[in-house]
Amino acid sequence: MALSKADFNNINVTAVASKKLKWNSAADGFEAGDVGGSIVLLSTQTADGSGTAITFDSGIDSTYNTYLFKYINIHPQTDNVDFNVNFRDGSTAYDAVKTTHYFYSYHNESGSEAALTYYTSGDLAQGTGVQLLSGSTGNGNDECLSGEMFLYNPSSTTFVTHFMAINNTYHKADYSQNRFVGGYCDGAAAIDGVQFSISSGNIDSGTFKMYGIT
Repeated sequence: MALSKADFNNINVTAVASKKLKWNSAADGFEAGDVGGSIVLLSTQTADGSGTAITFDSGIDSTYNTYLFKYINIHPQTDNVDFNVNFRDGSTAYDAVKTTHYFYSYHNESGSEAALTYYTSGDLAQGTGVQLLSGSTGNGNDECLSGEMFLYNPSSTTFVTHFMAINNTYHKADYSQNRFVGGYCDGAAAIDGVQFSISSGNIDSGTFKMYGIT
């Protein structure tokens, strides 16, 4: 079998944001394009203490089958607050019907308590209210929460839309709590918006990022 060498006149190495070089259909050519498995940053929002919620109301469509949301060092103004999520399914409201499950592990700073438990107060059965992601976060200077959530095939009008989240929070009583949430948005409508919120006061600071996964 004959070997071919690259024709440098056909190699395009022009930089393109969020793209990688890959072989194209030409015999010896390169082009910029998406590569399977790459993560593309779509949006970044920063909380500044002026509101209770961060909303991603655009860019969630059929472009990507999977979306990843990261929330980093989310610090509440008020002590002992819950961190929640809800979804928009084509209307203006964030009230998609959801069935979910919730469990968490914890360990306190003194080392005297640790457990893994299912949390029935954190799940929903065809509910439209907010879904708890993390609870009882403190508002001390060094207290915050961080985590990530995957949203799968939100533009589908055939199947339910699944989501999974994992978070770690600095509990108001000096516990490290790792919380695991999963479920699906029920119904035939596509999910086109995601809203993160806290139960009381404003989000003092923190970074929210949305990625598309090819």
